[in-house]
Amino acid sequence: MTVNPDKRTSEQHALALAENIIATLREPFVVLDKSLRVRMANAAFFRDFHVSKAETEGRFIYDLGNGQWDIPQLRALLPQVITNSHPVEDFEVEHAFPAIGRRSMLLNARRFSPDGDDAESILLAIEDNTDHKQAEGAMQDSELRYRRLFQTAKDGILILDFDTGRVIDANPFMTTLLDYAHDEFVGKELWEIGLFRDIKQSQAAYQELKTKGYVRYENLPLESRSGHKVEVEFVSNVYMESHHQVVQCNIRDITERSRLQRLTHEQALALADLDRRKDEFLAMLSHELRNPLAPILNAALLLRLHSNRNRLHGIEDPVLHQSAGIIERQVGQLARIVDELLEVSRITTGRIQLHLAPVAIGVVVDNAVATVRSVIDQRKHELTVSLPTEAIWVHADSGRLEQVLVNLLTNAAKYTDQGGHVWLTIQQEGDEAVLRVRDTGVGIAPEVLPRIFDLFTQGNRALDRSQGGLGIGLALVQRLVEMHDGTVAVSSAPGKGSEFVVRLPVVSPPQLHASATSNEEARPNGPSLRVLVVDDNVDMVTTLAMLVKESGHDVRTAYDGSTVLEAALDYRPNVVLLDIGLPGLDGFEVAKRLRQQPALQNAVLVAMTGYGHESDLLRSKEAGFDHHLVKPTDFVKLLTILATVSASTAR
Repeated sequence: MTVNPDKRTSEQHALALAENIIATLREPFVVLDKSLRVRMANAAFFRDFHVSKAETEGRFIYDLGNGQWDIPQLRALLPQVITNSHPVEDFEVEHAFPAIGRRSMLLNARRFSPDGDDAESILLAIEDNTDHKQAEGAMQDSELRYRRLFQTAKDGILILDFDTGRVIDANPFMTTLLDYAHDEFVGKELWEIGLFRDIKQSQAAYQELKTKGYVRYENLPLESRSGHKVEVEFVSNVYMESHHQVVQCNIRDITERSRLQRLTHEQALALADLDRRKDEFLAMLSHELRNPLAPILNAALLLRLHSNRNRLHGIEDPVLHQSAGIIERQVGQLARIVDELLEVSRITTGRIQLHLAPVAIGVVVDNAVATVRSVIDQRKHELTVSLPTEAIWVHADSGRLEQVLVNLLTNAAKYTDQGGHVWLTIQQEGDEAVLRVRDTGVGIAPEVLPRIFDLFTQGNRALDRSQGGLGIGLALVQRLVEMHDGTVAVSSAPGKGSEFVVRLPVVSPPQLHASATSNEEARPNGPSLRVLVVDDNVDMVTTLAMLVKESGHDVRTAYDGSTVLEAALDYRPNVVLLDIGLPGLDGFEVAKRLRQQPALQNAVLVAMTGYGHESDLLRSKEAGFDHHLVKPTDFVKLLTILATVSASTAR
């Protein structure tokens, strides 16, 4: 048979053109002859299905890649294209390929005759639709999850059209909250369904949302169709949905939360008020307790003075002497309990104030030991005090540091049986001053030890309360030590005593200057002083006046604030011992009026009061007092004040 050269050339040109077109396609493409053998395939086919040209062209399509294209749908499709000239468009096939896994494909097939004769071919285009299918499935899953959340959410959700601000969807919770059916929400603006007070406020909020893309209201009032009012948290933001901006509003019912917040706030105010009234009560309680303690202590001192005077004259009265000592000790114990009551509020509110200065620890130790000596002697303890030869200096409030040692020594004495041993050891270790208080007492139970510095914590709460205390002392010790930038620790075991260790940072010794006057020079050598004693407690006035007279001074008395000024102008006292809580004019006002009198400018004013708070000391100073003594007064301190009054003031 003779082949027309022109026809062959035309066919070759057509094939070449087809090959060039196919080669440029980005999707996999193959050309099959009518026997379904691959005449050619493009680079995308080789790349996407991980095969080579040699493995593909000239081979039966169903044999490619060890039969991976032997797909039942494809076997049914291709013969129909050849016999019926029926093109196939977007025929979806899913198949698992060994090299690339499971893929979803869209097949497009068409019969093709390059020169119009019966040399039919099939053009087969293959579009990998896997990613699109997965994205579509993910979108469907996402929409399903969103719809499920939308329907079951326990918060109200409204979807608004961005342009109009009108509701296009509402979830079931919203319909329950506002008593509207779903269809009644659609097309409404927010103010029409009970959100915001009126249309003006609603439109202003919506304009802010459109500008910022987000708005939030913490407490927004909402009223349902039936008039039921609730508080809601309103959060709204703009996002894209199907190439169109929408607004999602989340409405959370916070009525109960707001009620609890208001209740908590009211309780906090009530607790604050209760705390304030508690502080006032403790201050008043301390005043009321100190007032009777003062004359009791004064009377005990008078008994001791007379007992000592009688002994000088050969008259021995051991009962009188012993009774006076008992009264003094018990009054001191009561005074310490009153002080501890006041310290409770100071500890819990952080209102303890320190007056810091360089302090030699040895001086503090001497004062603390003197304070607890009566307790130590009463329980027949042996007290061993060990101090270094050179002074150790700390930056401290000497009074508060003395309080730390007194509390630790008193605690050791309380929990050590009679005849026991207490050690107080002071030494310097590196840049720290270390104070150790050790005893042979009952020790601390293991379950109590971790809480020993907590307020109101005590071990061995026996019914007899023989060891006393309020469980405040050690909490105060820890607080005071920490305020001095120090630490306190304890080690103990039941029946083996306890040891408390306080560590404080040391400082360099200050530059010491010689005192202008010695103690001897401070004592008056001239005539006795004129002392005016003022108190509304008759027993207090009587006993204090007697003590001052016993000390060699002249005394007059007054019992209320309204008579003090007249008595002072008549008597011209050198010293006024003045109670603060006087009837009529209080002591602060009396002091101010005394200071306004030229004739009384040099008088020394001493506050004698049951009020010992920091603010009371400040008020005393502002009113013109020179000294502030808290009842029951340490009479030695009063004598020291009298001794420092210049003898030249006595006429």
